[in-house]
Amino acid sequence: MRSTSVIVIAYLLGSIPVGYLIVRATQGADVRETGSGGTGATNVSRRAGKTAGVVTLLLDALKGAAAVAIAKMVLGLPVFGEATVSGASLEIAYWWVTASAIAVILGHIFPVWLRFHGGKGVATGVGVFLMLTPLAVAFAGVIFVLVVWRTRYVSLGSILAAVAIPLFVLLRKMFVQPVDHLMAILSAAMVGAMLIVFAHRENIRRLKDGTENRFK
Repeated sequence: MRSTSVIVIAYLLGSIPVGYLIVRATQGADVRETGSGGTGATNVSRRAGKTAGVVTLLLDALKGAAAVAIAKMVLGLPVFGEATVSGASLEIAYWWVTASAIAVILGHIFPVWLRFHGGKGVATGVGVFLMLTPLAVAFAGVIFVLVVWRTRYVSLGSILAAVAIPLFVLLRKMFVQPVDHLMAILSAAMVGAMLIVFAHRENIRRLKDGTENRFK
């Protein structure tokens, strides 16, 4: 029961439509009618200003981090760092954490409160992977900044950064140090990347057509 509950909690946390609520409260409008139609920080910035966008970014990331933290606490795992004991039950617990990580991203992209029409999952994914593999997030962040700086396409930077996280998890294992519970973390990173790419499918189409909005 505890294991199942962490997935439900994670999904409901992810479903909190932060960007939608901020724009509704400050502008009296539906942020999904702006730009790409998402509820994330970039779209909020377009509709309600950069401060609102930054607040959305931080709160969406907090949702992801909180979901992982709650899952670890419920399952008896340390929130930061690795458990000092090993065994089959510990490995199973980390797979439940993986499921929670995926659930919170799913909740953000497909929120029950907005008829399953939410954001792209990027900021929430950042919060998730800061808790699971912060070094990979740091390197992916460099890719995001460089791509956006060169192209002004936030969507392209987000897609490439998301896809890079599983790669950086593997590179860390190969060249830096072993990754505890590698398969669980790698699975979360791969599924998270696929969800984020799927959520950007319209952006990908616009990038191909040359009609994607550039960030100003």
